[in-house]
Amino acid sequence: MPPRPRLVALDIDGTIVHGRNPPSPAVRDAIAAATRHAEVMLCTGRTVIGVATALDELGLTGGVTLTSNGAVEMDTASRVVRSVARFDVTAALSRLRELFPGAVFAGEHVGVGQRVSAPFPDGLLAGTVTEVGIEGIVAEPTPKLIAYWPGRTPAETAARAAGLVVDDATVTLDHELPWVTLVPAGVSKASGLARVAARLGIRAEEVLAVGDGDNDRAMLRWAGHGVAMGQAPPEVRADADEVTGTVADDGLATALRRWFQA
Repeated sequence: MPPRPRLVALDIDGTIVHGRNPPSPAVRDAIAAATRHAEVMLCTGRTVIGVATALDELGLTGGVTLTSNGAVEMDTASRVVRSVARFDVTAALSRLRELFPGAVFAGEHVGVGQRVSAPFPDGLLAGTVTEVGIEGIVAEPTPKLIAYWPGRTPAETAARAAGLVVDDATVTLDHELPWVTLVPAGVSKASGLARVAARLGIRAEEVLAVGDGDNDRAMLRWAGHGVAMGQAPPEVRADADEVTGTVADDGLATALRRWFQA
């Protein structure tokens, strides 16, 4: 068994929580046990607004939290944003509108919510949602751009996005929603995690990362030990060192107990 990790990086949706349910008692206990022996941080595609509930439910108060797929770093205790990487979405929006006719778009407004081209389904976006049209989204650089393709499936979205490359952005897909996310080129959960680990003097081989989605793949590959959730798509599981149980079966708790007993 590898040495006990010094830094634990956890995805939220599909890893810590299942749908809109809160973390299970087993997952909460396992994370609490990990915090007694290691630095535990959330690495999520959620925004700083969207991550607040998870932080409150888990009682995490130390270190930093990475949001928006690594584009935003926030102090966990104070909830103050430390750094933001933004990009001009003009070229990205042009390409996405060609590929996904009828899609709606959202540009993150850090600490506030989202600026959207048209209404999104209720409950998909956190914070204040302001309709500004395509012109309003293009007018403001953002850390994260979302394309949502109403009436389509994740498989249809992935097929249309196959081979999609945007020069100034990193592209990831969602396996549960018809959703494409773009952040600045070179930015990922892995890049943010590497930056935090370097600051703490922790080597990659001392890092444990757990996730289930396309946006977790780089993080799972970078960490010394990457764990994929049981329901993760095959390409995500292939990037991990280990596959645990599904989120519905508290797979995260199972994985953490290998190193940190409650």
